[in-house]
Amino acid sequence: METNKKPEALVISPSKDGHKRIGTGFSLLEIKEAGKSIELLHENNLKIDYMRRSSHATNVDLLKKVKPLSKKVKKREPFTFKQKTRTPFVAKEEKPKAKPSKIEKEELISKEKKEKVKLKKEVSKKEESKVEGLPLSSLSGLGPTTVSKFKELGVDNLEQLIKEDPDELGTLIKGVSVERIKKWIEEAKEILK
Repeated sequence: METNKKPEALVISPSKDGHKRIGTGFSLLEIKEAGKSIELLHENNLKIDYMRRSSHATNVDLLKKVKPLSKKVKKREPFTFKQKTRTPFVAKEEKPKAKPSKIEKEELISKEKKEKVKLKKEVSKKEESKVEGLPLSSLSGLGPTTVSKFKELGVDNLEQLIKEDPDELGTLIKGVSVERIKKWIEEAKEILK
């Protein structure tokens, strides 16, 4: 028998020739004759056949060679108390607010709008100061949208408006009649006198 191979029970076959074959396990009678306990066989993972009543000498010899497994018992270390260590105090950093409230958002938006309006006013004042002469807005009935249409065509002040042809301007500017442009030109001439 090899040392690393588990012993297996041999049984006589009930066939005519009566050859030996490997059985399902050792019988209780064989275990008793070998002087071993059932617990020992369980520790060694050997099979036990509780139904078989026969006993064979080869199986008894195999069981006599079975030794209990040596259990390695580790020496237990004595219990030692662990010293409690304190972690040093670290102040938490203040986190910024995750989301501003609705009121704060509205205040921020209104501030941004006011700043944009201020910037636009400053830019428009600078542009007016750059343009020589009187602005077109000094004419009666001339709104900011039509002033912007005139500026797109290159007419920035009253002096330039006087030099332009009213028929040509009437075809280029939508929503303004030629008669209206003629009245503005006459009014500009009176203002400049």
